Amino acid sequence: DRKGKVICLEIKKEAYAGTQESSDVLVLVRPNEGRGIKIDLESVVKTTFGSQILTTVRKVCSEMGVTDAYLELRDKGAIDCVIRARVEAAVCRAAEVRCDWEGETCHG
Repeated sequence: DRKGKVICLEIKKEAYAGTQESSDVLVLVRPNEGRGIKIDLESVVKTTFGSQILTTVRKVCSEMGVTDAYLELRDKGAIDCVIRARVEAAVCRAAEVRCDWEGETCHG
């Protein structure tokens, strides 16, 4: 469980995190006001791990209180903790909040 959960984090602008290097994932987040979570996944391991990647992304959004966002992921074989970190960073940037990575909280 994450400490300092945010009740609702609003995506205000387009932002990204990550790279397109091997074993990484580039995550782009943009507003999707009133339309829920939409995820566009392109992955070299989509056939094998696509559903697990989508589950991780949805879980991170839920934990961060994101209810409306459009996310594009360009995955080059990133492991789960890398996917999680990239989504968290992109969401914080898109919501214009500062994340306290040690305390795992977001600040507006």
